[in-house]
Amino acid sequence: MVGGGVPFPMLSDGGGRVGKVYGVYDEDAGVEMRGRFLIDPDGVIQGYEVLTPPVGRNVAESLRQLQAFRLVRESNGSEATPSGWRPGKKTLSPGPDLVGKVWEVWKTNEASD
Repeated sequence: MVGGGVPFPMLSDGGGRVGKVYGVYDEDAGVEMRGRFLIDPDGVIQGYEVLTPPVGRNVAESLRQLQAFRLVRESNGSEATPSGWRPGKKTLSPGPDLVGKVWEVWKTNEASD
């Protein structure tokens, strides 16, 4: 563990240099909003969430989303992960036949697990 019992490295962004780049620095308050950015290996932002300072982020949801983005990337887009998907659960096959039927298909998949 890194000092203070936090099991991962932490950093500080004095002056908000990084926060300004990502648009999460509040100039008036002199603080950064809580920003989480999921950036793929090609440097493309695939997802982000920005919350004001008094509300924390859900780390479990962040990890779930990372796993989902990894699975979709590794499948070259042949699989999709609906809301609530978790590793080991069934995925969806994106395509025109899925349009308007995601909930029906996902609900069926979840019920059979």
